[in-house]
Amino acid sequence: TTVVEITSGTGKVWMDRNLGASQVATSSSDASAYGDLYQWGRGNDGHQCRNSSTTSTLSTTNQPGHGLFILNTFDWMHQSYENNNLWQGVNGINNPCPSGFRVPTEAEWTAERTNWGGGTTPAAFFNSILKLTVGGVRVENGSIMLTNSNWYWSSTNNGFGDPTSIEQTFQPRSESSGMSVRCIKD
Repeated sequence: TTVVEITSGTGKVWMDRNLGASQVATSSSDASAYGDLYQWGRGNDGHQCRNSSTTSTLSTTNQPGHGLFILNTFDWMHQSYENNNLWQGVNGINNPCPSGFRVPTEAEWTAERTNWGGGTTPAAFFNSILKLTVGGVRVENGSIMLTNSNWYWSSTNNGFGDPTSIEQTFQPRSESSGMSVRCIKD
């Protein structure tokens, strides 16, 4: 992904596009701007590609060692090995963002939404300086659904295996879901 920085109204520096996107969005439904769909806590190993192959074998390590999208209802990692710190900061074990960038926290997403007026529609997300798209979510059976909503990961995890995503509302989501990532500068 090309790294172009933009500064939002909160003074934070963000990438101008989603990870894996070939361009900045020209509309909320601009497929060239959707980017990749990451499972929470995984790095750039190929699983995030929208057409990656799948497996139902859970990982027993922080880095599965393959680029397959792991099918599961809750998590891509075996329960005995869960790690809630995989995306914590620029030095996170599996930080998927370019050098100097990281996955934003729920608080940073909240500040951005407040800055753009708190709108919860795809139009509000797109009309923000971040130009956020409706790229959908890859669900536990590997299909891409809900392509009429904004789905973005935060790095925030409640410690019970429930990371938070930003969409129309903040919700805990299954770590096995594949969603868009927009990086923020540390």
